[in-house]
Amino acid sequence: MSLPSILKSALVALAVATSAPLFAQGTPINSAAFDSLVAQGPVADAATIASNTWASNVKKAGTLRLGGVQTSNLFSLLNEKDGKIRGFDAGLAQLLTRYILGDGGKYQFTQVTSSTREQVLINNQVDMVLATYSITPAREERISFAGPYYTSQAGVLIKPSNKAIKSYNDLAGKKTATQAGSTGPAILAQFAPKAIVQEFQTHQEALDGLRQGRVDAYVTDNTLLLNVLSLGTADAQLAGAPFGPQDQYGVGLPKGSEGVAFVNAFLKKIESDGTWAKLWTVSIGQRTGSTSVPAPPPIR
Repeated sequence: MSLPSILKSALVALAVATSAPLFAQGTPINSAAFDSLVAQGPVADAATIASNTWASNVKKAGTLRLGGVQTSNLFSLLNEKDGKIRGFDAGLAQLLTRYILGDGGKYQFTQVTSSTREQVLINNQVDMVLATYSITPAREERISFAGPYYTSQAGVLIKPSNKAIKSYNDLAGKKTATQAGSTGPAILAQFAPKAIVQEFQTHQEALDGLRQGRVDAYVTDNTLLLNVLSLGTADAQLAGAPFGPQDQYGVGLPKGSEGVAFVNAFLKKIESDGTWAKLWTVSIGQRTGSTSVPAPPPIR
């Protein structure tokens, strides 16, 4: 191989390494088991739909307008080969779609970020948001929540080569990524007030900042970090145990919507019939090696 060819190959390899995502795809979700579980989900009867204005409007429209994400390995990940989104949040959304619209029911997907979730509900762009969406008093001033359906604390993600950070107690003076519009900035202000906080718009941008060495650590919901580790990478690790208050994930709905009561009844139904546990197992348990199904949090 000539010298120019060698240089060209090296530059191409460097470009690929530089632009590649921090974490590659790990063991994929069991798509057949996930799809089968959703296809066997319950369907509400006509009286149940008719008794709720929000559900009736969705039924009349024939489509559930969903705000979500498609880059979260455990919770909501797009499979580019078949065009389907799978994961714990995605499964809940698809089960709810089936519950309202029956066999063949469809949802219309709108991509959201931590900074846009409230606004798409306020602007009536979506019927609901299901996106590891933490329930907070500030958010409840603008929208309503059904649930919670899951809980999580915060965690710290670092590169294994970083020996200086062993927990959130070591973030003082360290460049620390978190997501704008998430609970991350408030948690850091309380538990690591001397950290040098850098807010990113998306989860992937924060991961890229860590990969590129622009930040020393990334603090966000521990479940999202488990999501990263489930990809089977040796490029990252958790620093210390989860910390901070228990984040409660809820389903975002328009302020004062009757959808809250309807979605809460749906959540109680799939928790009691075992569907919630089965969805957790196929979406999270089998991906993280955990065999102990957690108890869902009490619905408010």
